[in-house]
Amino acid sequence: MRVSLRRRASVPTGAGLAGTARVDPRTKALTKRLRPGDVAVVDHLDLDRVSAEALVACQPAAVLNAARSTSGRYPNLGPEILVTAGVPLVDDLGPDVMTVPEGHVLRVVDGAVYDGETLVAEGVLQTPESVAATMEEARAGLSVQLESFAANTMDYLRRERDLLLDGVGVPDIDTVIDGRQVLIVVRGYHYKEDLVTLRSYIREYRPVLIGVDGGADAILDAGWRPDMIVGDMDSVSDRSLRCGAEIVVHAYRDGRAPGLARVEQLGVPHVVFPATGTSEDVAMLLADDKGAELIVAVGTHATLVEFLDKGRAGMASTFLTRLRVGGKLIDAKGVSRLYQHRISNLQLTLLVLAGLFALGVALASTAAGQTLLGLTGARIDDMVSWVRSLLSGAP
Repeated sequence: MRVSLRRRASVPTGAGLAGTARVDPRTKALTKRLRPGDVAVVDHLDLDRVSAEALVACQPAAVLNAARSTSGRYPNLGPEILVTAGVPLVDDLGPDVMTVPEGHVLRVVDGAVYDGETLVAEGVLQTPESVAATMEEARAGLSVQLESFAANTMDYLRRERDLLLDGVGVPDIDTVIDGRQVLIVVRGYHYKEDLVTLRSYIREYRPVLIGVDGGADAILDAGWRPDMIVGDMDSVSDRSLRCGAEIVVHAYRDGRAPGLARVEQLGVPHVVFPATGTSEDVAMLLADDKGAELIVAVGTHATLVEFLDKGRAGMASTFLTRLRVGGKLIDAKGVSRLYQHRISNLQLTLLVLAGLFALGVALASTAAGQTLLGLTGARIDDMVSWVRSLLSGAP
């Protein structure tokens, strides 16, 4: 039961946990200003994995969700990630919690949220058991979502047939892609770890670096500069937009271009690419149309659950985009986990001993090395004699 802000309730002093409220209906916008110990207040139906991982990285005292973190449509992974990380998640608090002023200190007691002594809202405090039960129920809804996904895919094919088959509508760009490899970075699963693993590949092949929205920040944070930024510019920083990369604003077929006003305000040159679907689709289609030899994707979406986890019907376009790009596409998702724990401690020890032996042989083969070894041996003999004298009690 939800209550009005006017209702007064007695909350024991020191009960529950407290933190400064950071309020934003858009989770990825909130994480940019969320600090350790704050209370995150969001309105995020079906909390996805990437948003949950971003919240956990900010180390909040608690996450308060006005919506249901799992609606039952499909088994989304966000709630499990938060609960496993030990971050309290209070669910289904209703719209009242979004009216809390930014910066107020909130106290969370079980599923109740207090602003001072005012009971703001009551929801459900999630536990590992409740999350597991909800996930099990959600798995039963996958068949319905699969049918909906297939219908959305066919609808996208009808509307974007010319773009998919003939490249009609792809804008001209300045970045030279023809004959080069392209690395597309999306703010998705394991994108940071995979970028670190791909350092050698980037140094050797010098691919065209394309950041999709927040993926451009990931490229900069890794020590490179993106050649191009594609997206609706809702999660990319001003630093990235001003770094000198070519800007491609993703617009929609109805004429909306959410990022256009922002890039115009910053005064950075840009081109507009009208297309249905997601910005990562636009980046792949653009790279393919401009003659990319190979497209390496980091953080993109590949499975049905990942498409649904993204939270938009337009993710059906990604399925067809991958078919369109075909053999050029290499998905680097999870590559950072392929080589973990491959070298044992015994192997490392043997490698060090072999190196020391090789060094000793090299020294022994030269006059200077022989002199050094002789001096070292004499020094060791002196130290052994000194230790023996101490143990025997000799003056």
